[in-house]
Amino acid sequence: MRRGASARHPVPAGVLLLISYGDVKAAADRIAGAVRPVTVVPLDPGLVDGPGVHAALEFMQHSGSFKARGAANFVAALLEAGRLPATGLVVSTGRNADLGFAWAAARHGVPVTAFLAENAPAAKAERLRMFGAHVRLEGADQAEAAEEARRFAVRTEAIDASTFDNVLTAAGAGTLLPEIIAAVPGLDTVVVAVGAGGLFSGVTAAADHHGVRVVGVEPTGCQALHAALAAGEVVDVPVDSVAADSLGALRVSHDALAWARTADVRSVLVDDDAIVDARQQLWDRHRLAVEHGSAATLAALISGAYVPGHGERVAVVLCGANTDPADLNDHIASSSARRARRSSASGRSSSV
Repeated sequence: MRRGASARHPVPAGVLLLISYGDVKAAADRIAGAVRPVTVVPLDPGLVDGPGVHAALEFMQHSGSFKARGAANFVAALLEAGRLPATGLVVSTGRNADLGFAWAAARHGVPVTAFLAENAPAAKAERLRMFGAHVRLEGADQAEAAEEARRFAVRTEAIDASTFDNVLTAAGAGTLLPEIIAAVPGLDTVVVAVGAGGLFSGVTAAADHHGVRVVGVEPTGCQALHAALAAGEVVDVPVDSVAADSLGALRVSHDALAWARTADVRSVLVDDDAIVDARQQLWDRHRLAVEHGSAATLAALISGAYVPGHGERVAVVLCGANTDPADLNDHIASSSARRARRSSASGRSSSV
């Protein structure tokens, strides 16, 4: 058991932490009643070893991912401070964050202009419009759309929510952890996926306060946190993974690296086959359709990238479900084949 104030870790010399548990607590007070409390359920014992593994179904959050928490805190904090201009927000990630900001801003009547590449899927644009965003299709790819968004922000004085204040968004994301602790008494470990590090930073700031271990999971093809820990500094990494849509960050935030070096954190990697398999198994066993990035957390347990200790109580965060589930049934046969191959390989290894 690691819970309790005595489990907090001292900050190493030279490490600057921008986000604190106080920020997470302030965010929780600020967004109370605005976001959906997370639902936590025990996982099928046949899916993972041991009876103490739970899933936090954060993909049921407004806008379909945890991003709504940080966006709600961001918008509410700026409104409180009188810092939101009449032109509102501009977003340009092309990912879940845009949906979260569109949802959060619409609650307060704040305008949002979303920039997508000209070839962006129509469904992505329509979903943003559903949350009240004005969508502009600009540029040959999302990088060009983001550059146009930056020029738009300069011209109009709208706030670029993608780059403005990651402390507010990370603190909002961190409000998830106390809810999981309340649902799983005696929680030892929380497993979260890591992209740019906002969810990881917020959750780790809260987890350190409560004495809970954090396992940060990344695909082998986009391992920004893992690489930063190895290098001792934030570095750019290649992005090539089935989960790149949600976890494909070129680099991790400085705060994520700082918390990874400070708290009780394990950084682990999973390959794409393991992610695809975990996503399929969530559908087969629980009828849960999540993004590949969400499934990375479960993949860490199924693949053995993280092995809980005896009696360890673990919660895996399933953080987003903005995905097309049409391919799930198509993978049932291949998923079974992969499991059979792993079982066969395990048998051969044990006999050597």
